[in-house]
Amino acid sequence: MKKYFKLAIVLIFCSLLFTSCLEDYLNVSPESGLTEQDVFTKYDNFKKFFDVIYTDYGKYSLATAFPLHWSFCTQKYTLDDLTDMADGGRPTNGHTFKRGSMYPSNFLYNFSDGGNQYGWFEPMWRVTRVANIAIDKVDMIQNATEEEKNDIRGQAYFARGYALFALFTGWGPMPHITKLLGADDEWDIVRPSKYETCMSVVEDMDEAIKYFTLAKKMRRDPGPGGTLHLNDPDMFRPSGMAATAIRARALLFAASPLNNDKGNVAWENAAKANWEAIQTALSLQYELLPWSKFKQNFNGAKYSNEQLYGWFAGLYGRDVSQTRFLLPGVFNNNQFNSGECPTQNAVDKFETKEGYPLNTQAQRDEATALGYYNEQNPYANRDPRFDFTVIYNQSTLTGWLDNKAQLWYQNGTPGELLATGFTGISQTGYLLRKLWGGESVKNKVSVNYTSSIVRLGELYLNYAEAANEAYGPTTPAPGATMSAVDAINVIRSRAGMNNVLPQFTNDREIFRERIKNERNVELAYEGHYYYDIRRWKDAPTVYSSVLYGITAEKLPAATPTYPTGFKYTRNALVSTRQIAWKEAMYYLPFADKDYKLMRNFVTGPVW
Repeated sequence: MKKYFKLAIVLIFCSLLFTSCLEDYLNVSPESGLTEQDVFTKYDNFKKFFDVIYTDYGKYSLATAFPLHWSFCTQKYTLDDLTDMADGGRPTNGHTFKRGSMYPSNFLYNFSDGGNQYGWFEPMWRVTRVANIAIDKVDMIQNATEEEKNDIRGQAYFARGYALFALFTGWGPMPHITKLLGADDEWDIVRPSKYETCMSVVEDMDEAIKYFTLAKKMRRDPGPGGTLHLNDPDMFRPSGMAATAIRARALLFAASPLNNDKGNVAWENAAKANWEAIQTALSLQYELLPWSKFKQNFNGAKYSNEQLYGWFAGLYGRDVSQTRFLLPGVFNNNQFNSGECPTQNAVDKFETKEGYPLNTQAQRDEATALGYYNEQNPYANRDPRFDFTVIYNQSTLTGWLDNKAQLWYQNGTPGELLATGFTGISQTGYLLRKLWGGESVKNKVSVNYTSSIVRLGELYLNYAEAANEAYGPTTPAPGATMSAVDAINVIRSRAGMNNVLPQFTNDREIFRERIKNERNVELAYEGHYYYDIRRWKDAPTVYSSVLYGITAEKLPAATPTYPTGFKYTRNALVSTRQIAWKEAMYYLPFADKDYKLMRNFVTGPVW
């Protein structure tokens, strides 16, 4: 049976999608005296109207759907915190979500409202409206060059496609609104399939690429060697490369098990698109940053040359509240912080340096028998990305006791970072390093935070996944010079890891699991995993697992059995920090204020 957006649901979106008067466009008071001619015929005024999608970080901004921005939600949890990858130190609504409940109802507003809670449902419809107005009115500009007009068109198509993709990944298939709807227009809009929604995103990105090419904005900055390299004043705007990368990502989602109704051809299309995106990026002089500069993808710099589209969040120090989702309370003496604390489940995803997986007890036993892993010296001989990503007991920590992380107990007394006076401390025995800039009460620095919306490293992983499904592990896609195995090894090599071991590369199904694990490690805590386990349809298994942490007991001295001087014990987290699965959890429910208006548009249940 077809599902429709009837008049009832249109009432939800009417103020977001439709135009009526100039005051509505600009949210200015009627006495301002502005007219449509004032706004849309003058280039500077047009840009001020359009740029609300970048500068209003509440009701109208694209950034509300960016993982790092959304993590600044006052409820102190992140997308990864809603999976088995992390646990919030401070009990929050995020723990309720993980157990399969979106109640109380005000919790829903954290995802939907673009105001104080940083939700992205309403803002994405407002972005869609602004983009459609811009596309409709751009020819009215009288004092802009054709390149300048085409740049606006490219940005508008990108914004509309990105907004649709954000709505889709959160709430499921949504209509592709491509014009300003009026009272005389057809209101009954057929809800498309999941695959069709992905292809609508591709359609918008194709238009964006076309106009960015005409505007000579395939890259927003001049590239390496240019005086404004990574520092162009328009770096916050998307480019043709950004559209090319999001197009490739959308095709990967279209091919994924949750969304694919076209079979192998969808995987072939995804492999082709991601390979072409890699080649385009390289031709524009983007690069996989060397390992010594990899941190620039996340903080310490405004933008990096691996980011195909990035969002500069700002300069944050130890006293700035936006980092409370990331830092435990003890880091800034604030008991209301939470902290994104990796689980033992996440730690086990990082292989030994030789490439042996540690995901299961059987795999750990094999690595132990080979001499590559010791459960009582568990952090030695690991993938270098482990040290980069996770703060573990006795790992380097500037300014703290002995410049090491003291994450232990001794006769019931906690170490420095497990101080009981703070609600927001780690319950897993780990803290997150990857996204953190190093600032704390004991290292008083301020750090630039940036968010890699899409980076070149992701494209290699996307290509590997699609090529493996379409052609197998070792056969390159037509026109490509790399196989799926080759692409994964490029990413591993950058971090100093050896190639994937041969026993994992001869079979599509076996290699698929290594590709997934590689994504988990390389893209850890960047906001991908929440969506990955859903599009793979792995979420029911993931959410049926037990979440573990680690307890480090400090001993009087090291012994042959306990060579580090600590006894490490895996322990299941308490029941309120465990996870559970319901089929409805593939998508977020509508907030009550929207859900109760539904008539013929069938939504998922409010779980």
